Amino acid sequence: MPLIDSSPLVLTLWAVLGYLAGSIPFGMVLARVMGLGNLRNIGSGNIGATNVLRTGNKKAAALTLFFDAAKGAVIVLLARAMAGEDAAQLSALTAMLGHCFPVWLKFNGGKGVATFLGIMLALAWPVGVGCCLCWSVAVGATRVSSMGALAAASASTILMVMLGFGYMLILGITLTVLLYVRHRSNILRIKAGTEPKIGQKG
Repeated sequence: MPLIDSSPLVLTLWAVLGYLAGSIPFGMVLARVMGLGNLRNIGSGNIGATNVLRTGNKKAAALTLFFDAAKGAVIVLLARAMAGEDAAQLSALTAMLGHCFPVWLKFNGGKGVATFLGIMLALAWPVGVGCCLCWSVAVGATRVSSMGALAAASASTILMVMLGFGYMLILGITLTVLLYVRHRSNILRIKAGTEPKIGQKG
């Protein structure tokens, strides 16, 4: 973990900002703006890009993916520039928590894949690129979005050690566990062979 150089007040501020940034439900906002309906009534009911794609609108899905990743990346970059590495990692954690458990949606949010990738790219771009490649390979081979998420999360901590970012390891393990917990129902469906393919309408 990084050295704690920032004051408790500064860290608290960035923790709150990270949560608020992460809790913006871009998928639901875009679906409403683009006339796609309420995502809670579509497919899996999730607010992420994969479920947006089930509406058949690829543009909306791509925008959701971009903005969900960007909100994690931007808050991390701002925290690092204005406070330091300790604030950056803390805001990364709270951004993921905000996406997964947003207060605006009664703490029932998304699964955090795009936000996780955005965070990794901002914290350590070589690790982020490696995670994106793992996601792409797994999704390309299986056409199952959750397989990509699990592969990227599993690879993240290994990449941190291999590429010299060991100071991120505690955060990496925490985010990986969180992502796996959010995908527990997907894991059960993967084992049962009933997990939907990407683009499959619910």
